[in-house]
Amino acid sequence: MRRMFAVLALLLAPGAPLCASGAPGSPPPEAPLPPPPIKDVGFDQKLGDAIPLDLVFRDEAGQNVRLAQYFGKRPVVLSLVYFNCPMLCGMTTDGLVRSVRALRFNVGVDYEILSVSFDPRETPEMASAKKGPVMRQYGRKGGAEGWHFLTGDAASVAALTKAVGFRYVWDAEQKQFAHATGITLLTPQGHIARYFFGIEYPAKDLRLALIEASEEKIGNVVDQLLLLCYHYDPKAGRYTATVRNLVRGAGAITFVLLAGFVTILLWREHAGAGRPPQ
Repeated sequence: MRRMFAVLALLLAPGAPLCASGAPGSPPPEAPLPPPPIKDVGFDQKLGDAIPLDLVFRDEAGQNVRLAQYFGKRPVVLSLVYFNCPMLCGMTTDGLVRSVRALRFNVGVDYEILSVSFDPRETPEMASAKKGPVMRQYGRKGGAEGWHFLTGDAASVAALTKAVGFRYVWDAEQKQFAHATGITLLTPQGHIARYFFGIEYPAKDLRLALIEASEEKIGNVVDQLLLLCYHYDPKAGRYTATVRNLVRGAGAITFVLLAGFVTILLWREHAGAGRPPQ
């Protein structure tokens, strides 16, 4: 039993690797640069606040559009991504497609979806290239009229992301954004009704949220389990320090629970013998 505890302690030690990599005897890979501060990445839940509907973006056809033209009749699902994201943005969109396909509600009839790039360097051509495969994946008639892929200048992007509390940072070394994943549900009048975090959104919850948002009802603050689109360092071939710390933290909790469980079992085993456990 003591040997098992020793092994667990070794695995959770600060220098313990998360996984084996490289040939035996090979020099360790260079340590990745520290990730941006975690406090600069995430969502501030601004339930009930209104987004600025006068902001101008460009749609996938390159036409200037105001956000206001997508509001007034139906609730809107806002997905903040960037189309050339090498990490989780594609998974976020795929998860959203799977969720809305499970609904009997139809995009363009019962609600709208805005996939907005928060990278002001991206173009309508990139938005159009992204929209095509997504529409084929969605596969319902009229989806293209209700699901819009927008790009905008730095001022419009900053105003929209600030309004919904979306915080992200650019990492020049890895040439990608550090950001959280999730969607924001907006009422027909442009008020923030609810947030969904991660890359999978339960269809049952999404359906109820759409119904409530259509009636201008505002939901409650929800717990955030942020999935950050910054976790893997392709240059170093391993995860950043942020994730290593998270994994070790989870491992430490598991160790404590396991140790407590084993201690209880040993105590019960030796209690009958009238002697304390070793």
